[in-house]
Amino acid sequence: MSTHIAAAPGHIAPIVLFPGDPLRAKWIAENFLEDATLYSEVRGMLGFTGTWNGHRVSVQGSGMGQPSMAIYANELFDSYDVQTIVRVGSCGALTEKVKVRDIIIANGASTDSGINRVRFHGLDYAPVADFSLLRAAVEASESLELADTVHVGQLFSSDQFYSTRPELTAPFVEHGILGVEMEAAGLYTLAAYYGRRALAICTVSDHIVTGEETTALEREQTFGDMIEIALRAATA
Repeated sequence: MSTHIAAAPGHIAPIVLFPGDPLRAKWIAENFLEDATLYSEVRGMLGFTGTWNGHRVSVQGSGMGQPSMAIYANELFDSYDVQTIVRVGSCGALTEKVKVRDIIIANGASTDSGINRVRFHGLDYAPVADFSLLRAAVEASESLELADTVHVGQLFSSDQFYSTRPELTAPFVEHGILGVEMEAAGLYTLAAYYGRRALAICTVSDHIVTGEETTALEREQTFGDMIEIALRAATA
């Protein structure tokens, strides 16, 4: 058993959906997985395993931010031999090219976090998605006829939700960043280290430019298109 998940061996599937919110994990398990069982509730960070279209799939809450996410991703990769993690989260839009409730499939992620700077001794590292997952997610969005609301591009993984220097994101937007969240860059780095597959798919929950936003309940329970894309991609 690992320290923070504490699931018994064999209770976690090779494929894991990875929302930040543990209540979103519960909602995914109840609405998308068959015969889902709870394998962890340590610190309230819920984890479930069930099946989707005949494939064993787990869903595990990760908490907010790269330090919390890294605890669970490390344990999933190292202690439970998970092969594929797909983050299914929310993000803020940084450009009017993207609208609230649109979906961003992240081909890469920039960050202001010090986690990678420590790992790479101050040098820059470019965390990117697994290409097979990325391609499968794009194909899934096309088969679901969601192409008009799905964007492929970079996210910015921030260490601060309430940033004291919002102007610092402007150069990133000028270089094509579509949205801001708090986990993708760290997840991609850990997947590369362990030689596993990772992808971040985020639904736009609020718009930094226009001020439009969704409610907490909507963020928890109404992002079904993103989950469908993630499941199709992960099991392709």
